[in-house]
Amino acid sequence: MRGVAFAFFASGSVAVLAGMVWGIQMSVTHDHGLAAAHAHLNLVGWVTLGLFGLYYAQTPAAAQSRLAWVHLVLAIGGVVLMVPGIVLAIRGGNPALAALGSMLTLASMAVFLATVLRHGLGRAP
Repeated sequence: MRGVAFAFFASGSVAVLAGMVWGIQMSVTHDHGLAAAHAHLNLVGWVTLGLFGLYYAQTPAAAQSRLAWVHLVLAIGGVVLMVPGIVLAIRGGNPALAALGSMLTLASMAVFLATVLRHGLGRAP
């Protein structure tokens, strides 16, 4: 499972590891002020990236398309921009980075929907 499926799943695994370490840090310090950013890292980073990876592993025709790689760039870019952007917004800064990351994440989901509608789920008969 190399290729785009692996890239999605590996990226999601990095996100959840970072999210777990961050969660432990919040627990130890009793400071949960950035819990919303932590939650987005785990849900958008781990859950969606991991599910995308599983989808592409089960649907090889979709994984072989160029659109799958566009999807990967949009999805990872969304997480990478959204999570720090939420941190900045929580701390009173400009929410533009969070908004940009959110828009990339939304675009990523739109690409995923188009991919699912085009290729279905699973291997072709």
